[in-house]
Parts: sequence; C-alpha cells; structure tokens
Amino acid sequence: MIKIGILGGIGSGKTFISKKFGFPVFNADDEVKKIYRKNKNCYKKLKRIFPNFISSFPIKKKELMKAIHYNKNNIKKINQIVHPLVRRNLNKFLSKNKRKKAVILDIPLLLENKIKIRNLILVFVDANKKNILKKLKKRQNFNVKTFNVLKKTQFTNNFKRDKANFIIKNNFKKDKIKKKVNLLKEKIFYK
Repeated sequence: MIKIGILGGIGSGKTFISKKFGFPVFNADDEVKKIYRKNKNCYKKLKRIFPNFISSFPIKKKELMKAIHYNKNNIKKINQIVHPLVRRNLNKFLSKNKRKKAVILDIPLLLENKIKIRNLILVFVDANKKNILKKLKKRQNFNVKTFNVLKKTQFTNNFKRDKANFIIKNNFKKDKIKKKVNLLKEKIFYK
C-alpha cells in the first residue's frame, strides 16, 4: 500500500485535493469533529481542564476556540487529549485499508506531531495567499484571530515544501486540479 500524506497551509485546499486521488482518505479534521460529537471520555477530560469554557456534550468547537483565545497555550492542552485519539483512529484506518493500492492522509499537523509512517510520500499543496484568504473568508466560522493562533502551531509552508516529495499548485480551479492530480498519480505510481 502506498501512503500519501498531504501537506499545506490552512485553507490551501488539502482536503479538496485529497478527495481527487480516488483512494480512501483519512481526514484528521473530520476525525476530530467525530471525537467532539461522540467521545464522552474526551468531553470529560476537556471539561475537567476547561470548566469555564466547556458547557455540555457534545463538545462545541466555539467553546474550545474561546479557551484558545483566552490563552493560546490551551491549544497544547487540547491537543494532548485529542491527538492520541486521532492517532488511534489513524491506525484503525490503516489496518482496515491495508489491502488498498493507496491511501491518502489529510492530516494538517502530520509533520508537527512527528507521526511516523513508513514509506510515506509527501505532497505539498501550494496555493497563493490571496486565494487562501479569499476562500477562508467565505467559511462561516472563519475568525482571523483563530487563524493566526492555529497558524503559529504549524511549521512554515517553506519547511513543508522542502520536506515534500511532490508539489501540486492549487489555483482553485476544479477542472485543472483533477488533471494535476492525475499527472501526480502517474508520477507516484509509474515512476
């Protein structure tokens, strides 16, 4: 099985591009949302640490954002609880899909969390900052303060680009992206 990790900054289009490969995708952001909705144990741990911010189950992202805005170091506390659960789900995903030709790992903090995956091919999604901000502002829950706090928890795009085996330019034009992904698949599978 070929494992392809998708790297890029916030709003660069990692998730959109991940889906265009046509292989099973592990989306860490979706996993976190599921954990917040379904994992009562996670809720209890977060409630214990943030009693002034977490009000009820399921966990509301807005409440966690308030905790992070209150003290940017709270993001580390949240990650210490949530990231082991995401890793456990990642291991289940890899085990479930071990007979597939390839899997796509859409994990925003793949490098930052030092997730060790053998034979991982890294693809960096390169996107124009102006296009990213335009796209992010369309999101209903976009908050510049949150964006800046989250961005500080990530390695720079230059660092990610340097670590990548391949770079795909995202111009946010859907028809062109599919062609770019197909060309990239040819490079990965038929080199």
